[in-house]
Amino acid sequence: MASFTVVYDACVFYPAPLRDLLIRLARTRRFRARWTTQIHEEWTRNLLANRKDLTRQQLDRTVTAINNAVEDCLITGYEHIIEGLKLPDPNDRHVLAAAIRVGAAAIVTMNLKDFPNTVLNEFDIFAQHPDDFILDLADLEPPILECVAKEQRANLHNPSLSTQEFVANIRRQGLPSVANFLEDRIDLI
Repeated sequence: MASFTVVYDACVFYPAPLRDLLIRLARTRRFRARWTTQIHEEWTRNLLANRKDLTRQQLDRTVTAINNAVEDCLITGYEHIIEGLKLPDPNDRHVLAAAIRVGAAAIVTMNLKDFPNTVLNEFDIFAQHPDDFILDLADLEPPILECVAKEQRANLHNPSLSTQEFVANIRRQGLPSVANFLEDRIDLI
């Protein structure tokens, strides 16, 4: 069913609400979401450094749940590509190498400047902000985002959120267009 592949960058896994939304969207099989163990190591390392209330065991369980939620999500065999790539931040080359390895159409990232079109065009890959990526999915099939958002909100128990609070939280994740989309359909979520 999935007609295109995307690679999720570490930064979109870092905030739990965005991570949850993107994993739920991946489970719809409207596209194929992929990532690497190295991408998981990056976001978990940063989260552990910034959140002293979390433990390695908790994040390991989260990583396992993420990997189990999306079939065939882990990319391997990309490491040999890394050395030949040039990006503004050499530490991001592994993400591009993984995208090349699986023939991804896009890298979903908050850090667009780290993946310039001048480099990505050579590989027929583009970088896309998650706000634009999710809105593009919603434009193609609005009920998908409505259903996923409703499901995500229904699963929040600590604390539960009203629809308005949920939309405000989506906006705080750096997804203003997605928040506007959901606000226009607030009675459906």
